[in-house]
Amino acid sequence: MRIAALLVAISVIFGSVSACADDVTAAQGVVRAQEQAFARDDAAGAYSHAAPALKEIFPAPDIFMSMVQSGYAPVYRHKSFEFSESKIEGSSIAQRVHIIDANGEAWEALYTLEQQPDGSYKITGCTLLKAGQAV
Repeated sequence: MRIAALLVAISVIFGSVSACADDVTAAQGVVRAQEQAFARDDAAGAYSHAAPALKEIFPAPDIFMSMVQSGYAPVYRHKSFEFSESKIEGSSIAQRVHIIDANGEAWEALYTLEQQPDGSYKITGCTLLKAGQAV
């Protein structure tokens, strides 16, 4: 009886870990797809990964792209873009990204994503800090 209970507990734990890993992989795929859309100057493609709340603030792809170009240059154009730690809290994921910008300077981006009713993830925000800068 104890062995059966232990096996059930282990399967629940590993099932949860696997589901979490799948969610992180899906969220990273969304961030990567948006990063690649920026590289192609594909405003509509980049905008498609934004959550509804962001689309309310930036109601068209060209407005969104202009904001990214002016306020998030290291995200828009960079030499490297590497995923780091992630954290899941409920239906939200926080994903850190190490970025080396076009000038060789290091940055830390913190993307937040939220699971949508259809199960997909959309980007709800991005905070950008120079590496080593206090929060």
